[in-house]
Formats: sequence, structure tokens, C-alpha cells
Amino acid sequence: MSELQIGGLILLATLIVLFSGLPIAWGLTLISVGFLVAFEGAAPLANIPIVMMDELASFALLTIPLFILLGAAIGGTNAGRDIYESLHRWLARVPGGLVIANILACGLFSAISGSSPATAAAIGKAGVPEMRRRGIPIRLATGSVCAGGTLGILIPPSITMILYGISTETSIGRLFLAGVIPGIMLVLMFAAYAWLVSLVAERKLQAAHALANREFESIRYTFAEKMDGLGRVAPFILIVIMIAYAMYGGIATPSEVAAISAALALALVVVIYKARTRQDQWKIFRETVRESTMILMIIAAAAVFSYMMSLLYVTQSAAQWLVDLGLNRWVLMAAINVFLLVAGMFLPPVAIILMVMPILTPVLEANNFDLIWFAVILTINMEIGLITPPVGLNLYVLKGVVPDVSLKDILIGSMPFVFLMFASMFILAVFPDLALWLPNQMMGAAH
Repeated sequence: MSELQIGGLILLATLIVLFSGLPIAWGLTLISVGFLVAFEGAAPLANIPIVMMDELASFALLTIPLFILLGAAIGGTNAGRDIYESLHRWLARVPGGLVIANILACGLFSAISGSSPATAAAIGKAGVPEMRRRGIPIRLATGSVCAGGTLGILIPPSITMILYGISTETSIGRLFLAGVIPGIMLVLMFAAYAWLVSLVAERKLQAAHALANREFESIRYTFAEKMDGLGRVAPFILIVIMIAYAMYGGIATPSEVAAISAALALALVVVIYKARTRQDQWKIFRETVRESTMILMIIAAAAVFSYMMSLLYVTQSAAQWLVDLGLNRWVLMAAINVFLLVAGMFLPPVAIILMVMPILTPVLEANNFDLIWFAVILTINMEIGLITPPVGLNLYVLKGVVPDVSLKDILIGSMPFVFLMFASMFILAVFPDLALWLPNQMMGAAH
């Protein structure tokens, strides 16, 4: 049996096992052990503990639980509500300002927490009921938050970018910087669409009130009220500024920045949100340990999976086969993105990155694609997977926040934002410097 045929069997077995509902880490380990025994005998199994421990011994992995702790501290409080309320007060008089406030709140909360589901849940709880009360179409209200929540894996700090950097041996600092301008671009694209649609909706509502001889309700906030809302959010904005300054100014490593920002976030939730009881803090640390353990187990299992693929010469053969096809580099890029899009509909970004990047990295390099640029393309592709069925995590998170809204309405409301994400990928393909300019300016051109 050829290496490519073995690869086909591995792909089929992987899909069957992962779709069975078995945890990803155990599924990958089971497949790896099974194929190693079937084709190489029991001898290679002695290396599995070594492969796992070597992978987990990477110092770069220290950033993962620390940034997760940062996100859990923020996500476990009312910080999301306060961020939304502050922005809402400043944008209340802008046409469509309510929806824009939600999208900007998603972007800001993402920059603090680095978690897409946490962003969708936190902003959704505060924003969706208020938008419904103000007559914003329910599909726009839920779709804007659902899509805005996906920014958590693009805007730094991003666990997805950290895992990509570890998998491809690229600079995590560069990856974080590469996501900044595309992240801002997506926020602006989302906001522009929301402004246009909600403006039409508001005018229809105004017309309906006029026909009924009733005055259209318009909320006004005093300058003091606006500043009061900003005061509660300012400390968290300072954390974002501190992260950017320390990491990109060369003052501290990503691990050091993660540790300091997590400690500051814990201090702030104790001071501002009175999370002083053991019960409050236990929830934060329990969520941190649970999510960190899950991700680190997947990383260890993916290392064993890659070891198996390499030992059976599947990775090398698959990469060489893709190169030998002689496809136009952009046709190849389109094919890769279609594959990633389909995979993202079923699997989480963590699993996809750790499984496919060992194969794709040599192919991308052979076709002169910048790995930093591709990280942004891949991440936006993974964002689409977060809001498309059957396993669109943000869809179900938001459904839990607003249980009386149908999943169909949430999905339909998210679709325009999916098209905007596709448009952003095309823009980045035409203008790659949107992702590469900031890393090259702040960290020097990559060699």
C-alpha cells in the first residue's frame, strides 16, 4: 500500500472517530496508536510518551493558560456588559449606533479575552435584549453579535495564533501584529453593514410611530453619564494598551506579558466587580484549568498524530503530491481554503491547525506564500466555521443567551457577515500588506 493510500485511510478513520463524538485528544491518540501498530508494529509506541512530553515542554505554551486565565477573569464578570453600555452611551445618537456599539464592544472584548464564545456570550447578554427593545430586526441583532464574537480568534491576544506559531515555528509576536489591521478592517466592515441595515430599520420604525401619531423614543445621555460608563471600562482598555506596548515594544516576551496581564485582570475583577469570595474566584480558575487542559491535551495528541504521519511518510508524500500537481499558486490557495472551510464546519480551529499545518507548511513555502499572511487568512476562515452549522459554536452560544430566538434566525442573520469575511479574505489576497505591514514596521522585515 502506497503512502498516499495510507494517508487516505488515516483521513477516513480520523473523520469517523472525530464525528463519533469522542474527545479530540483521545481520538487522535487512538488513530495514531492504531496505525502505528498496523504498519510499524509495537516498537514505535515506546516513543509516544517522549513525543508528548517534548511537545508540552515548549516554553511558548506557557502563554496559553495565562491568556486563558485573562479571558476567564474578564468573561466571568460583567465587564462585557459594561463595555457594551459605555459604547452604547457614546453612540446612542448615531443612526444604527446601537448595533455598531455591539460590534465595537465585541472587538474590544475580544482584544481583552481572546475568546470567541466568551465574547458572543458576554456581549449577547447585554446587547441583544436592548436591540430587541429598540426595534432592531432580530436577525441583525443576533447576527451582529454572533459574527462579532468570532473576532476573538483574530484580534490579539489569540490562542489560535499562538497554536499556529507553535505549529509552524513562526513568531507569535508577528502573528499577533498581523491580526491587528485585518481585525480592525473586519470591525469596520461589520459596522458599516450594520449601520446601513439598522438605519433602514430605524426609519421604518420612525415612520410607523409617525403614522400612529406617537413620538419616536430617542435615548439621550449626558456627558457625565457617558464619562461614568467610560470610567468602568478604562482599566480594561489600559490592559490592552499595556499588552501591546510591552509585547511590541520589546519590553517583555509573550509569556511575561500574559502573566502580567492575567494578574492585572484578576486584580481588577476583585476591585471593580467585587469578585472576592472563594466561590467567585473558583469559577475563574476552574474554567482556566478546564480549557487549558483540553487545549494542551489536544496539542500533545496532535504531536503523536504528526509523529505517526511522518513515520509512515504520509506527511512528506502528501506535501510532495500537492507540489507535483503543478497548480497555479492561487488555484492551490483556493483549494486549501475550501478544504479548511469544510473542515471548520465540523472541527474546532485548534484541532485543524495542529492536524493540517505540518502538511500545509512545506506546500505554502514551496509556492512562496508568506506563513504570517496565511495565518490571518486561515484564522478568518476558521471564524466562518464558528458561525456555520453543523458545529458553529457561536450559533449555539448565542442560542443559549436568547433561547426564544430560533437557531434559523440567528444563522440567517449571520450570513451577511460570512460574506463580509469572504470579502476580507479576497482583499487580503490582493493587498497582503494589510497583514504584513505592521509586523514588518514594528519588528523589522522577516528573512
